[in-house]
Amino acid sequence: QVQLVESGGGLVQAGGSLRLSCAASVPPFNSYGMGWFRQAPGKERDVVAAIDWSGRNTYYADSVKGRFTISRDFGATTIHLQMNTLKPEDTAVYYCAARYGAGTYVFKKTDEYPYWGQGTQVTISS
Repeated sequence: QVQLVESGGGLVQAGGSLRLSCAASVPPFNSYGMGWFRQAPGKERDVVAAIDWSGRNTYYADSVKGRFTISRDFGATTIHLQMNTLKPEDTAVYYCAARYGAGTYVFKKTDEYPYWGQGTQVTISS
């Protein structure tokens, strides 16, 4: 059974940093593409960053390029999202997602992911 559990959300001031983690029970972990998405009130859920099964290929939304970094820890079967220079517009519920796929394609669309975590709130104050 696939389970994804996010952690690390919270309230920080603009300019600060947060590190989100997603503990993934998706055996085998190295056969799943993973992604981080976010959804602000009244808006659609959009991709923030995604990573392929190998960890060598990544994708970032334009709004977070240069500020966020996605990574995967194969030993801990966890992915992380390091978020720096946070802005008030980064405020949203952040979701971890997984989908089976061992190719080099990086899945970046919401409907490409069948498995989702429960989400973690990130709030950035101005």
